[in-house]
Amino acid sequence: MTKRVLSTATSALMLAGITVVLASGNTGSPPHLAAAAASEPTLQTIDLATGAGAARGFSRAANDGPRTTARFSLIGATWADASATPAAAVQVRTRSMATGAWTPWQTLEADGPSPAAPGSKDAIQARGSTDPLWVDPSDGVQARIAGGTAPPPRGMRLDLIDPGTPAATMKPAAVTVPERPIPKVVTRAGWGANEKLVKNAPEYTTDVSVLFVHHTAGTNNYSCSDSAAIIRSIQAYHVKSKHWNDIGYNFLVDKCGTLFEGRRGGITKPVLGAHTLGFNSRSSAIAVLGNYGSQAVSRQVKTVIAQVASYKLGIYGHAPGGRAALVSSGSDRYAKGSTAILNRVSGHRDTGKTECPGNTLYSQLGSIRSIAAAGPADLTITKINGARKTGSTWFTRSAIRPYWQVDTATTLMDRYDVYVDGELAASVPATQGQQLLQLTPGRHNVRVRAVALNNRVSYASLAVYADATLPQFTSGPSVALRTGSLNGIVPVRLRWAVQDAGGLSSVVLTTPASADLGVTATSWAGSVSPSTETTYGLRATDRAGNARSVAAVRTPVLVPEDRAEQTGTWRSVGNSAYLDGSALRATTAGASLSWTFTGRSAALAFSRTAVSGAIQVYVDDQPAGTIDLRSTDTLYRRAVWSRSWNASDQHTVKIVVEGTTGRPGVISDGLVYLK
Repeated sequence: MTKRVLSTATSALMLAGITVVLASGNTGSPPHLAAAAASEPTLQTIDLATGAGAARGFSRAANDGPRTTARFSLIGATWADASATPAAAVQVRTRSMATGAWTPWQTLEADGPSPAAPGSKDAIQARGSTDPLWVDPSDGVQARIAGGTAPPPRGMRLDLIDPGTPAATMKPAAVTVPERPIPKVVTRAGWGANEKLVKNAPEYTTDVSVLFVHHTAGTNNYSCSDSAAIIRSIQAYHVKSKHWNDIGYNFLVDKCGTLFEGRRGGITKPVLGAHTLGFNSRSSAIAVLGNYGSQAVSRQVKTVIAQVASYKLGIYGHAPGGRAALVSSGSDRYAKGSTAILNRVSGHRDTGKTECPGNTLYSQLGSIRSIAAAGPADLTITKINGARKTGSTWFTRSAIRPYWQVDTATTLMDRYDVYVDGELAASVPATQGQQLLQLTPGRHNVRVRAVALNNRVSYASLAVYADATLPQFTSGPSVALRTGSLNGIVPVRLRWAVQDAGGLSSVVLTTPASADLGVTATSWAGSVSPSTETTYGLRATDRAGNARSVAAVRTPVLVPEDRAEQTGTWRSVGNSAYLDGSALRATTAGASLSWTFTGRSAALAFSRTAVSGAIQVYVDDQPAGTIDLRSTDTLYRRAVWSRSWNASDQHTVKIVVEGTTGRPGVISDGLVYLK
């Protein structure tokens, strides 16, 4: 391409050969930007096709003083015949109102004939156009047509758009959430759309089978705080300059990832746009503000595009990763009536001879499709409040609150359904990763289904046993005396039996000591203080957390040997090793001691030595066995025999000396019983 610039410093408009140079504005200090009241978008036009009287506000005389344009922030070139394509590039540079500096030359990108659907209201009186270029607030412009020998298209002009100021500051507006969540979007009211510009009612197509991705071209050096103004300018450009009914795109997204509602008609509806020549029917479009020929969009922007694709295509049951056949209404790539097989997420260039959406963004469409087409990834139930897990089953009393998460972005999710035993129990929005459930007693299957905007689903299940009943002690706690040392203590044994339909998680001894008894044990052996009332407490907890506590109270009583009824010959012996310092010794066969008491358990206290003999035991006049007291070690204060009963009652325990040959002697230290 060759460029012959006649002048870049003159303030006059001159036409010569194939180059047009336009300048406007003074070289003094720029005016300060003032806070403006609410105002309508405005259009200034400068004729590029002829020399005489070409520019409004511009003098034809080269020696005229410099003049300024009114404020504008977006610029484009348009021409009368919408089917015509310029043979040469239109380049512009503008002067910043903030700094007074001139920008470098920038090319206004032309995508070819108007993409408005034939016969639509957008196509009536449509003008051909380049893509608009956002230039920030400016008050001067220069233009040139570079390359080629053909004259500019008939009626070619520069269109300068000032977005005006909306009555309210742009704020992302809350939208009504239907069954499928609408993407978080700055509504038309939010970005200050001028609804007065839109003269006709929206038109609708049958469905959305393809989402076309565009870029608006121009600069990437805009501030995201200017995004609303850029979009207002694009709307004004599409309506005032291109003579469309409204902004052509269905959605727009800025480089920061903020999504904007585009053409009026309803985000949830298949609004007919003016964005992709020959393929506006059965499609929707999203345009990224900026130029992405050599610059990639961010991960955030990719996710927003994927979200819009999942939402719009998912409404009609189309998978974003699939392909669709669309019939062209006529484009520079597909003749009218021909069929194009397209990815459901396609670039503008897939249907037209254009660089849009830029080489780099176009190369990112594959990953955008993958994001949009992915199912809910790694659905995991992370915890359950109100339940305990044993093995693979969760146990609860009745109410549980499962929590879950997915690795898929929330913006790409539709909802979560919660089923209990195959019946839908709850359905919650994608922003809610938990749900309270009330379960009836018994075993249940709880299943969480994650539903993405693209209609793909994944599941996570868990088995839950609901148990509202407490563990049941079927016997005990019973306390009995046992054999062992009586040296300042009394050996006892605690017994019980407990069961639970859902299973036990623990049985613990709470008093007279603390001990984890496990869930299979049925007895505990310990020692307590003599002559002291003692509480024996047990607490059983089931897997659902239900707990029952039981207790028994017993007092061990020592009855000295000298209080027993005696027969035969017994001799008192003294030794500090004996209980109370004394005991009774007998060596004659047939000598007896007998104790009568009221209690639940009894134990006989004897000393054991290497020469101790044997005794016969009777309970309530019935033989209860023979005890040989011989021991290689001398053991004092020993419980050598015990017996227990289910209830407290009066009993008599009697011992009779056997008179064992060679070791006839026995030493009695009394009797202990539990009351």
